[in-house]
Amino acid sequence: MAEQINREYLEQFGNLEVLAKQIVEGFITGLHKSPFHGFSVEFAEHRLYNTGESTKHVDWKLYARTEKLFTKKYEEETNLRCQFVLDTSSSMYFQQEENWSKLKYSIYGIASLMELLKRQRDAVGLSTFTDELDLHTENKSSNRHHQFIFSELEKLLYKYEANEAKTTEAVQVLHDIAELCKRRSLIVIFSDMLSDPENKDKLFEALQHLKHNKHEVILFHVVDKKKELDFQFENRPYTLVDMETGEQMKLIPGEVKEHYTKQVAAYFRELEQKCAAYGIDFHELDTNQPLNELLVKFLNKRGKMR
Repeated sequence: MAEQINREYLEQFGNLEVLAKQIVEGFITGLHKSPFHGFSVEFAEHRLYNTGESTKHVDWKLYARTEKLFTKKYEEETNLRCQFVLDTSSSMYFQQEENWSKLKYSIYGIASLMELLKRQRDAVGLSTFTDELDLHTENKSSNRHHQFIFSELEKLLYKYEANEAKTTEAVQVLHDIAELCKRRSLIVIFSDMLSDPENKDKLFEALQHLKHNKHEVILFHVVDKKKELDFQFENRPYTLVDMETGEQMKLIPGEVKEHYTKQVAAYFRELEQKCAAYGIDFHELDTNQPLNELLVKFLNKRGKMR
């Protein structure tokens, strides 16, 4: 398993692209220490050998290092189009103590995945949304395009204004992206999925639209698990403020915790089950955990698409 990424170490890098390179280098260093030594930096050029196919293109040098059979890939097999979809609504700025906000965690994650894809010569695009689609770029692999996306992501790190709350309206946005991405792509969504529960059927329809248009989809549910799912607060009076609507609620956590956790768990369990039924990869991303898990899950999906 790759080495855990030290957050304090990363924070010293002001440039997002440099930080992404540090994350990926640390991750690959960890892979080199695993049984897959030698594969992590070469996986863009190879795929796993399938029993029964010709051994003509088997890379025997790589087999000598990994004791696994891989065949060399042709250029048309290696290219992937990946569209990152980022929820930038106000709730994504939720942050407790020294933890990263959900938005910051997502931005660092996207930047790291971009660095991985760049090494594979894959094309990337970025879509950001709040209550509407705010930005949408095409999939490209040029350095200039990468620089533009990094610039847009860096802007988002410092953009939030508490008095300019933005709600989450993912339904129409996902329908729009399904149509805007003309060629089959891997759609990677980063969101806390905190839209109106009453609209969940419409949300499921929008996710299904992406699959209907032949896109592969990964939904990363970004959440502060301790606070938002497990409701781990001291049992004293609190005034909770909805970051998207400004609505306030006074409560004592112990009096509502059991009901709250059951309802939240049921909602996201249903979302995960629906995603499974549609063939969508659903993964919870806990902002309390290192980014390594994100990179592993993405590479697993990337490998299955080859």
